[in-house]
Amino acid sequence: MKKILLLSDTHSYIDEAILKHVSNADEVWHAGDIGDLNVTDTIKKLKPLRAVYGNIDDAEARLEFPLHQRFLCEQVDVWITHIGGYPGRYSPAIREEIYANPPKLFITGHSHILKVMPDKKRSLLHMNPGAIGTHGFHNVRTMLRFEIDGSTIQNLEVIEYKR
Repeated sequence: MKKILLLSDTHSYIDEAILKHVSNADEVWHAGDIGDLNVTDTIKKLKPLRAVYGNIDDAEARLEFPLHQRFLCEQVDVWITHIGGYPGRYSPAIREEIYANPPKLFITGHSHILKVMPDKKRSLLHMNPGAIGTHGFHNVRTMLRFEIDGSTIQNLEVIEYKR
């Protein structure tokens, strides 16, 4: 079993509240718009990190992190990308691949809007953790915590902080 902390859209922001949750996870996944790489460097000192770059990330972040990450966590096929849309409104850049070869868990960032929703046609679960950074229009900073046990995604929790 793996305990996952999922965050996105830090926009260079990291604080002790985030790091407390990092410490309680087995792995941290970041769905892009990292900003200053101090964010990911700080996380990597504490826990294994999987991350993708987002549209605000500079050349240095794009050298360190890919646009897409697709991997197995336990027996769950996971795809993380920053701009991917959501069920019924997938981004044209990924639509063909997601229709042809859907993952079990599809993770995006970008919108700053927390969403967890199934795509029943493709038998996948979509997650967007919203934004945990302080830059943007959102009034509540959010991230997600969940577990993957074999092929099961379970114990999903929303973590919220007021701005």
